[in-house]
Amino acid sequence: MPPFLKSYGFSILLIISILIGALLGIIFKKDAAMFKPLGDIFLNLLFTAIVPLVFFSISSTVASMTNLKRLGKILSAMILIFVITGIIASAVMLVAVIFFPPASGVNIPMPTAADVQQIKTGDQIVRAFTVPDFPNILSKNNMLALIILSILVGLATSAVGEKGKTLAGFLTSANDVMMRLISFIMYYAPVGLCAYFAYLVGVFGPKLLGSYARAMAIYYPTAILYFFLAFTLYAFIAGRTSGAIKFWSNIIPPSVTALATGSSMATIPANLQAADKIGVPKDISEVVIPIGATIHMEGSCLAAVLKIAFLFGIFQIPFSGINTMLTALGIALLTGVVVSGIPGGGTIGELLILSLYGFPPEAFPLITMIGTLVDAPATMVNAVGDNVSSMMVARLLGGGKWMEQKV
Repeated sequence: MPPFLKSYGFSILLIISILIGALLGIIFKKDAAMFKPLGDIFLNLLFTAIVPLVFFSISSTVASMTNLKRLGKILSAMILIFVITGIIASAVMLVAVIFFPPASGVNIPMPTAADVQQIKTGDQIVRAFTVPDFPNILSKNNMLALIILSILVGLATSAVGEKGKTLAGFLTSANDVMMRLISFIMYYAPVGLCAYFAYLVGVFGPKLLGSYARAMAIYYPTAILYFFLAFTLYAFIAGRTSGAIKFWSNIIPPSVTALATGSSMATIPANLQAADKIGVPKDISEVVIPIGATIHMEGSCLAAVLKIAFLFGIFQIPFSGINTMLTALGIALLTGVVVSGIPGGGTIGELLILSLYGFPPEAFPLITMIGTLVDAPATMVNAVGDNVSSMMVARLLGGGKWMEQKV
């Protein structure tokens, strides 16, 4: 096999598969929903493997750390980078909506009052970090609680020293098995992604051409520009020219998986494989990427600012003034980096927008539809942002030559 095909063959196959899927969606329109079961098989296989993969990857990584100070440094650097990239993403969309107001000339009839529940902050925090019973931890819907348990199991295994070596060996072995299982599941990816993309284009394509077309015409190009320009810059900061080249050489499978499935969780396996090929140390990638899939959403930061500006336009309120801008920036950051880790975080983020600005409950369905229409590119930005963030964490902790010191 030629070296080019050996390196890029699978990526090219995935791109071709989603192009075929898009074509099928255009041809069959709403009837393309018949392809959805083939996509659901792929998604279900990934989601079934996600919980054990996240548990074993994080717990084995933490358990194998002889210097737990490094874990603290990884988590500190990770949070710093998540916040900075979230602010940058929010600011980029802020500039876009100032120059191109998303609701200009849009005429959307106000929907009937939505059933909006009050946000109970205390209950949401408890639900985010813990579950009431062990079986509940075995669900992708409680991913942050699973990540915390995984870290604690790894810490406990490391803390008992010699007695924990047997369990540490099991965790490492199980992690290797799970990664191989994921590679088997990915053989079905071209079929699954083709089917899912056919469904997305066929069912949601017409809505993009309706009343929300202007908002989508702002979000899609902005997200794509951010995807290529910001991530290239971040990869360059992390590893200079060779870092950027390695990043783009390996990021297509995670990008396509995220774009077609609309799930950061489903992209974790492909993201971990890509990070390994890029050269990110495993103790960094296996902590940063699973946690990032839960609490790091640059695409959601972009979407939150768009939703706010859209509502301002619909209700004919001037979207201007330093307080308005700073509040929008703060809400976007909360939505994309904090609230996203809470079960039902997307809905909570939208409720935050309504409550902090005082919009009526009738506005809720308006921004929910925007969330649905931007989901695919937003997820792609979210997921790939986790990968490049792991590179920047490696740069902060390993210095300029981290790519030569892979562990």
